Amino acid sequence: MSHVLLVDDDQELAGMLKEYLEGDGFRVTLSHDGDQGLVMARQQEFDALVLDVMLPGRDGLDVLRELRRTRQTPVLMLTARGDDVDTIVGLELGADDYLPKPCNPRVLVARLRALLRRGGRAAEPSGVQTAGDLSLDPGRREVHLAGTTVELTGTEFDVLLALVRQAGHLVDKDKLSQEALGRPLSPYDRSIDMHISNLRRKLGPLPDGGPRIKTVRGAGYQYVASA
Repeated sequence: MSHVLLVDDDQELAGMLKEYLEGDGFRVTLSHDGDQGLVMARQQEFDALVLDVMLPGRDGLDVLRELRRTRQTPVLMLTARGDDVDTIVGLELGADDYLPKPCNPRVLVARLRALLRRGGRAAEPSGVQTAGDLSLDPGRREVHLAGTTVELTGTEFDVLLALVRQAGHLVDKDKLSQEALGRPLSPYDRSIDMHISNLRRKLGPLPDGGPRIKTVRGAGYQYVASA
């Protein structure tokens, strides 16, 4: 049974979501403020977090920022509908996915199952993937760059793996969304773009100074194959 921490100050909504999630086989722990939620997320092992942006005291973005210093637990952010700023900032800080509020509980369940399914993948038969100084181990879900471990979120790992498997070739954004987010790409959805931005920041350029990940405008992305 997957254990989810739901942090939302709307107690009525949180209670309703908890009841719905538990009816779908999840174990749910509730927190109604950011400070308590951060302490719980650090002290206990959760399979995923559902984190509202608007919280009393420490807001959800600050909770996420602090959590990512030590943990890569999958995080799904709940954002105000139409608030692109919170969505973009959350993804920049390492959120794996987001859902606008008010959210359909069935959609929340589907998004959580997609996050957990990706994070719990068993070792894949293709084995370690390499591209120049970069190596990815899908079984251990580890990334090494020039021998140094790089900490990625689960979604960032899946985006990078999809690109490295097709190094030197274009991977369209819809395929990346399907493989990394477990859902089709929706109009105006910048999730993949923000995960790519995070990967560029964490991985840096190639040894020759060139970009590791090229943007093919209007189409997708390409991991540059080493010469």
